[in-house]
This record gives sequence, structure tokens and C-alpha cells, in this order.
Amino acid sequence: MNSPDSRPGARPDSRSAPRPDASAAPAPPGRSVVLERRVEWHDTDAAGHQHHSAILRWVEVAEAELLRAHGLQWLFGRTPRVRYEVDYRARLWFGEKITTHLRVERLGRTSLGYAFQVRSAAGLAAEGRLVVAHAEPEAAAAGPWPPEVRQAFADGDSDGGPDEETDTDIDAGAGAGAATGTVADAGAGAGAGAGAGVGAADAEAAT
Repeated sequence: MNSPDSRPGARPDSRSAPRPDASAAPAPPGRSVVLERRVEWHDTDAAGHQHHSAILRWVEVAEAELLRAHGLQWLFGRTPRVRYEVDYRARLWFGEKITTHLRVERLGRTSLGYAFQVRSAAGLAAEGRLVVAHAEPEAAAAGPWPPEVRQAFADGDSDGGPDEETDTDIDAGAGAGAATGTVADAGAGAGAGAGAGVGAADAEAAT
């Protein structure tokens, strides 16, 4: 009797391979993700705490991880930033351990809304929302989400039909991100430079 082929890359012999334990199978990915990290030196500004733009970078990392879990990482390059808003609640310092919480809040016909929080051991440091649209690289406007995106993120209340959030045509060329920023209190000053630029891409895509 020949022994199983042990060469690298060889296809396993299904006759002798153990059946997978269904009870041990990983749970399917959901509509949210939590990532833990530390505030790095390049995340801080001259004042010593996090730069306001660091929040968006951390949220984008969480977004990539969520899409990757669903096999949807190919969406990057097809999801221009439409709206970004954040309330800065507290300063975060170099070396501080933080967690980024991101969840799909709303899936519309052509746009997707995330809600996020950034927390430290001391509590909530920032929270806000991010809206992206689906637009192919050469498209002049946003288009409907592919079926696999709807399957991954649609909830029981979403019928995929037109709604006030997503039925507006979005100028895909302006989707670099209209940002809004507010400072929750004087002590939280990390958000002072977030700006309040609202471009054509805002277009009432979400509230």
C-alpha cells in the first residue's frame, strides 16, 4: 500500500482525511469588528496626543479587517469616502492601548454607513460615523452594491430599495471624503483641526 503523498503542496488524500468537526467551525463573520492596538508615535501631534486624522486611519484599518473577514477586500478602490464625522471626547497619548469598535449601521442601495468608537482604559475617546459609496473606478456616479455585499451586511430591516440615504446620485469624483469634526469639550482638543469641509459628495448620503 502506498503511503500518502507528503510532498509540499500535494493534495491531501480525502479518503484518510478526518471529517471536520462542525461544532468547532468558526462562527461566520458579522457586521462588526473590534481591533486593539497602541497609539504609535506617528499617531501623535506636536501637542503630544493623537492627531485628529489618526482616528480615521484606525477606523479605516478596522473597515479593511471587516471586509477581509467577509472576503470583500476587493471593494477598496470602489468605496469612495462620502462623509466622515467624529466627536472627540478625550486625548490619547503615545503608547496608550486603545480599541477601535466598528459596525455596519446602515446598508442602502448605493451607500453604506458605519458607526465607530475608539476607546481607551479611561473610557470613550472618540465616536462618529463614516459613510462610503459603491462606485467603480471609472464610474461617474455611485451604483448599487453587488449581491455579495448585500448578503454580508443587509439586516432584516433593509429591503435594498430606494431610501432617503442612498437614492441621491453621488458624484464619485468628489468622493475623497467630506469631513466634519466637532470637539465635545475643551479638554478633548484633538479634534480642533478636523475641519468642516463639505463637498459635493456629501449630497445627503446619510444622517
